[in-house]
Amino acid sequence: MQIASPLTNELQLGSRLNSAIEHDRRGEFGLLLAMLSADTRDMAQFQFDKDLNVEQKLYKKFELPQQQKLCDDLSTDMKHIDNSTIYRQQSLRQFQLQQCLTPEALVIRGKHSDEIAQVLANASYLTQQKYQNDLQSITFEEDMHFIEQLERQRQISNTMIRIEA
Repeated sequence: MQIASPLTNELQLGSRLNSAIEHDRRGEFGLLLAMLSADTRDMAQFQFDKDLNVEQKLYKKFELPQQQKLCDDLSTDMKHIDNSTIYRQQSLRQFQLQQCLTPEALVIRGKHSDEIAQVLANASYLTQQKYQNDLQSITFEEDMHFIEQLERQRQISNTMIRIEA
């Protein structure tokens, strides 16, 4: 009898070991144990962290918090860590403890870098929209009758008067 794939750990057996013990089948239980790999590195408890690199394994082994973010972007992630309330409500020591447990980013900013944000703040609204590619194209309808064009211009002027008032 040939086995399609060799057994390496007890996770591949599923509940067959349990059912062999429950139904008092000693021969099947012994055969299943004999088919398992003798190498302890193949056991199930050593297979969980295979997809992690060495740095991630060390973080997990020593139960370290993740590295502190240097920059936090508010335009992509609205959940950012803010420990300032702990400083205001409690003491400096509590703030330092919280900063060690859940460190907040050193710089929290929006979508653009500081230099671009300063330039855009001093630019006109049209320039800001052009930079962000939010400018909606204005389509002119050339097939309109002259009377319809006059009516449209009257509606635009009425809305502009309402905005100014």
